[in-house]
Amino acid sequence: MTKVYDKTTTGLLLVDPYNDFLSEEGKLYPRTKEVSESVNMIKHLKETVEAARKAGIRVFYVPHHRSEQNDFDTWLHPTPYQLKAKQGQVFAKDSWGGEFHQDFQPQQGDVIIKEHWGSSGFANTDLDHQLKMHGVQKIIVVGMLANTCIEATARFGMELGYNVTLVKDATSAFTKEALHAAHEINGPTFAHAILTTEELLAKL
Repeated sequence: MTKVYDKTTTGLLLVDPYNDFLSEEGKLYPRTKEVSESVNMIKHLKETVEAARKAGIRVFYVPHHRSEQNDFDTWLHPTPYQLKAKQGQVFAKDSWGGEFHQDFQPQQGDVIIKEHWGSSGFANTDLDHQLKMHGVQKIIVVGMLANTCIEATARFGMELGYNVTLVKDATSAFTKEALHAAHEINGPTFAHAILTTEELLAKL
């Protein structure tokens, strides 16, 4: 019997597991706190990563650009979102906030992808190349935030021909409305499966 998520062709994409997002002292945690706690996000994210590792599924870290003071100074078209991140030095380079959360430290065999500048973990990075070189055809996308980097990465992945799974309680957003839109309105237009952590673990 073929497993739904075979370890030889499945990869777990762990997007932006930074302290600024996941730790209570992080710069962005207060904005996600209500939503994160309502879905028990940290617990589910840990369960998903641990289950993937146990199943032999490779973990790909998909990190956002770590802010620096001179970011975008010479860019033609930085977005308001990028400029706001620069102003707040979100995920600042060489800072605690720009480090991976203690519960999500890379392990041997994991692959750390080049940092993405916008929302998609595929655009202008080596993610597609690394997935192909590791034989991955099916991606499970978890992390932060549901309606920005998770959605953009997953949608881009579908366009590139990957089978996409979203885990709706292993992510968060700034508002409940954004989380709802990501999974109930936008998600079905590109994801092949949208599951809870419990449903995913049953399939692993």
